[in-house]
Amino acid sequence: MRRADRLFDIIQILRLQKLTRAQDLAEKLEVSERTVYRDIRDLMASGVPIEGEAGVGYIMRGGYDLPPIMFDEEEIEALVLGVRIVESWADPRLAKAAANVIAKVESVVPQRLRRVMAETALLAPGDHYAEPIAVDLTDLRGAIRSLRKVEFSYRDREAAATRRQVRPLALAFYGPIWLLASWCELRQDFRAFRLDRMSDFEVLDAAFVAEPGKSLADYLARDAEQDRQPRAT
Repeated sequence: MRRADRLFDIIQILRLQKLTRAQDLAEKLEVSERTVYRDIRDLMASGVPIEGEAGVGYIMRGGYDLPPIMFDEEEIEALVLGVRIVESWADPRLAKAAANVIAKVESVVPQRLRRVMAETALLAPGDHYAEPIAVDLTDLRGAIRSLRKVEFSYRDREAAATRRQVRPLALAFYGPIWLLASWCELRQDFRAFRLDRMSDFEVLDAAFVAEPGKSLADYLARDAEQDRQPRAT
């Protein structure tokens, strides 16, 4: 968790509860009590009206709130719709993170905009059709972030099967399918794989670096160049 997020969470916890011990904060935020004491001290020094002491607990005086985040109504609609799409189409952990974003925004925007958020009539229903996938999207997203190679069995449109080891570069959603943009070690070239055609997926210990000619930027540049090429009719 970034320190800025942790400070925000401490303020939110103290706003919603009465006397709170550093030990309880440390358990909720999954950090040491020493870290909590330092964060509390810094918040108090910045003017946040927190009272208390180590070993006893902390409380926030009433009336304090974070400065409102300034969104207009269309920005709120864009945010809510984006979150609803993520909740509807992404993996459970990313869906939960999206819901947390909305909760954090709701806690700091003015009351008028909270009503806009609650009443936004832009929906992304969950009862849609999606090609079933056996890949764990959470693991795959983690591999992209940590630059770890992945391996899987793949069947192409003719049902021919191969075993692939790739450098995962990005995930793209084209409802109802997910695509993995990657550098394929077997073909020594960029490839996009449909997640619904993958099986026996695993994240490897092998790490990689973003080499020139094999990066996401290179993939996107080549994809854009191919789109500019004249196509036969």
